Amino acid sequence: MAPPLSDAVVVDVLRRLDRLTAPLVTRLGRPPQLPAAERDDWWADRASRVAAAASGLPRLAGRLADVLPLQNTVGTAVQSLVVLGVAGEHGVTDPAERVSLLSRVLLARDLPADRVRPLLERVRGAYTETAFGAREERVGLSGAARTVWRAARLLGRIDEALDARPKGRLGARALANLPVVGVLGGYAAEREALRKAARMTADLLGPARPVTV
Repeated sequence: MAPPLSDAVVVDVLRRLDRLTAPLVTRLGRPPQLPAAERDDWWADRASRVAAAASGLPRLAGRLADVLPLQNTVGTAVQSLVVLGVAGEHGVTDPAERVSLLSRVLLARDLPADRVRPLLERVRGAYTETAFGAREERVGLSGAARTVWRAARLLGRIDEALDARPKGRLGARALANLPVVGVLGGYAAEREALRKAARMTADLLGPARPVTV
């Protein structure tokens, strides 16, 4: 049995995830005229529909997606977009707070910001090899798809922790195990999971803080 993931490894992966996906989160930004009270819901609904289509695609392979394990990594990568989108609505810009939030929502792992911060300050590369292994070739994809794919590959380094991520309804997940038509179940399950991730993030952060649009 592999040893438990250390805080250092988890923080390294999630900080890189934050840096990688932040530009895409900005491009997915909701309409600037949207009232502040509706912004969390926008990430939970409108952004979820777009993101769920991408995260549900691995279900074209049915149960093969779980064996790879493609579904968990892609699903978690897309959920990170929603978590960080809602975090931005609440004015969360501190890297330690963002990593802590990703850990709590996506991994059900309690990593307070004050425990994350010293790990972010370590010398670059101190635990990179443990977390990532050898350098990998870039995938020849572009735009949002390339970002999601790179994020999924990154999260593959901590795949054993991803089963804790928010999940969709059991019925949709059961349908997702079937070849070809599994994409329908995968879409429904991932859309609900993204809504859960958005709600969990908003609940953890409390009332939205004023942000400059």
